[in-house]
Amino acid sequence: MNSRRVELTRRQWLAGSALALALPTRPAWALETIRQGFQTNIWGMPTYYLLKSGLLEKRGIKFEEFAVPSGNLTMQQMVARQVDLGTYAGQSFIIGHDKGGLVAIAQIETVGKTAQVVTRKDLNLTKVSELKGLKVANQTGSSVGNIFVDVIAPGAGLKKGDFQEVRMDVNNMVAAMAAKTVDAMVNVEPYNSIAVAEGIGTSIMDFSQVDKMPVFMAATPDFVDKSPETVIAYLKCWQEVTRDFKDNPGKVADVIYAFFTSKGYAMSREIFAKALAKVEVNPGFPSDLVPGLQKDAEVLLREKKISAIPDWKKALRPDLWAKASS
Repeated sequence: MNSRRVELTRRQWLAGSALALALPTRPAWALETIRQGFQTNIWGMPTYYLLKSGLLEKRGIKFEEFAVPSGNLTMQQMVARQVDLGTYAGQSFIIGHDKGGLVAIAQIETVGKTAQVVTRKDLNLTKVSELKGLKVANQTGSSVGNIFVDVIAPGAGLKKGDFQEVRMDVNNMVAAMAAKTVDAMVNVEPYNSIAVAEGIGTSIMDFSQVDKMPVFMAATPDFVDKSPETVIAYLKCWQEVTRDFKDNPGKVADVIYAFFTSKGYAMSREIFAKALAKVEVNPGFPSDLVPGLQKDAEVLLREKKISAIPDWKKALRPDLWAKASS
């Protein structure tokens, strides 16, 4: 009986060993699958290009795409831990850090020139102050929406209630202008260029006059803690994307232009080129980010949109970009 018991144990051990050898193992260095969020306006297109470039696969990084109309929606997905990485401007990032501890791992671009106030052409308006009493389409809660309501409108002498804010996704605003259901829109490219080119709207200002609007690649702290090696490999891909934007802009433009035309936007290559040129793509981690973010945070705190000014040493992670660059 004892010898049979020993034999069974030996057989079980051999069977178990064979099964273990047959099953694929996950090496300790294996990279995590990334859940990548991005907005479908021009701000999200550098990220879209990254996803379509093949650079992530080249480094062994798998990903899932989560496309939304505006970056503040990606931020909300990240706060809810539905997405790991996503791009949006400073205001949305600060709110995301306040609500969900999100951290910035790189600055991808500056987009102040792409954000504009566009009015219906038939109204012949030239100044923001002339929006008093009019209907203004705004993606409420977005970075451009917050800057317009909290900074630009008050700077033009408009108090809350002086104009009617119509909550709307940025990709629906041009149609609303054409239908004359709104009188103006606070929007981003390429929608501004489309409205102007089609004779629907007139751009009366861009946001670079008040904010350069850096757009950050943010990450959930959970993802960074779980797999910093994935984040570093991911940032190395961004360094290669930088070279494509600088050395092969035609290739980049082809990919992004195809995205918008596939969505049904009737836009000439010339109009698209003008819109894309307003995005200044230069991924990295500038050393002078804090003063601008501090200014934005003070406005958001004043407007009770965050509970406290962030600790920038916790909110900003330049160390990850530095490791990717070494």
